[in-house]
Amino acid sequence: MDPKATPPRKIVPITPVPLTEPATEDDEKMVSLYVAHQKIYPRSVQGIFAKWRWMVVFLTQLVFYGLPWLEWGQRQAVLFDLGARRFYIFGIVLYPQDFIYLTALLVIAAFSLFLFTAIAGRLWCGYACPQTVYSEIFMWVERKVEGDRSARMKLDASGMSLEKLVKKWYKHLIWLGISIWTGFSFVGYFTPIRELGMEFFLGNMSSWEVFWVFFYGFATYGNAGFMREQVCKYMCPYARFQSAMFDKDTLIVTYDAQRGEPRGARSKKADTQALGLGACVDCTLCVQVCPTGIDIRKGLQYECIGCGACADVCDTVMDKVGYPRGLVKYSTENAMAQGWSQKQTLRHVLRPRVLLYIGILLVVITALFVSLSVRKPFKVDVVSDRTTLARIVAGGNLENVYRLQIMNAAEKPLNFKLSVSGLQGLQIANEQAWEVNATESRWVSVRLQLPYEAAKPGSHPIQFHIQSFEDGAHLLGELEEKSVFLVPR
Repeated sequence: MDPKATPPRKIVPITPVPLTEPATEDDEKMVSLYVAHQKIYPRSVQGIFAKWRWMVVFLTQLVFYGLPWLEWGQRQAVLFDLGARRFYIFGIVLYPQDFIYLTALLVIAAFSLFLFTAIAGRLWCGYACPQTVYSEIFMWVERKVEGDRSARMKLDASGMSLEKLVKKWYKHLIWLGISIWTGFSFVGYFTPIRELGMEFFLGNMSSWEVFWVFFYGFATYGNAGFMREQVCKYMCPYARFQSAMFDKDTLIVTYDAQRGEPRGARSKKADTQALGLGACVDCTLCVQVCPTGIDIRKGLQYECIGCGACADVCDTVMDKVGYPRGLVKYSTENAMAQGWSQKQTLRHVLRPRVLLYIGILLVVITALFVSLSVRKPFKVDVVSDRTTLARIVAGGNLENVYRLQIMNAAEKPLNFKLSVSGLQGLQIANEQAWEVNATESRWVSVRLQLPYEAAKPGSHPIQFHIQSFEDGAHLLGELEEKSVFLVPR
């Protein structure tokens, strides 16, 4: 062994030292990415805003359920006949070519929503939205069958019993009846509702009719009976972008913190100044009546649908304790910050933004009604026959063939007469007059002939002139449709 060699190193094992104490069973925690859903039991409320809400519920459902049963002449007053591609709205008959009117209606609906939101926040959500309307109807049924808030909470917390089983089944049967009737009424706008009723009782409904009746009924049953505030809080996109349409002069449901804080319980005869308390008695009724379960005293929240239920119940409490109303009310951020009166607040509501929306709405609505008033009771589409663009026929004439779709939008038969212009010597070589029944369309073939070498080779613009007559004599109107006549090289 070499004495100069390095002696071997002694290896000492190192015991790992834990950086932290080992986790015990008590230290383990489960963190959920989703908030557990807690069922909300809204308390019934009475007041001015509740009356307005129920008035809107009554009017909207009167229109929705009753409109399909109205008749106009010998037909349903409002019917969207997709199979025949005709849309009947009282005395107006529209075709797919009248898409501009649907566009105008969509523009009116959009700017109406902008206007309502700029003035009073989620006014549509709190009073007229179908989700709110049917939730109100379903909750009314629930209160009539199971009782008010405390009774419903007690019933759900109790074990299964005959009373609970009967009440639950009775409630759901009524809900299902309303839902199916809602789906039936919806389909009645696309299929004549009287025919649909006979088909329903005879079991002859088509598969698509059955599908849409139960699909729309199931959507109503699920959304209004079970999901309720979940639709408003998580599914409806309007709740997310509404803040972009608000400003500090928008009317919203507001809690007057300067007047209400500090909150606390007290007797009716207690001196609030001596106790150092505000007007809020901390009864939490504003939370109990809220259909989305929020506390309005925490400020404006996106879950608030602006229904005013908390304002109604708070006014009731203020009346009982002898305090002035308005602790919770419709107001604006500027009004609350600067202490404006009601007249000052309403004066600032009519600001340039609101006036702009009103101006645009008036222009679009006026244009729509003017267009409908001057609209002719017929339409004509001209289509060139692509199977034979141009040909030489007997007599040495050039011939182009066209197909005309004549659409009668009137509620009576009309006679139509055709003439052409645009080229010297151009003539119609077949029938020039037709009769089209009420609210029907008819395809006709038209052959135009031109003497050979009467025009240079190429495409030449021509005009079709269509006149409509009532009873064969009285001229109702005239249309001009453009097309081209092809001369081959």
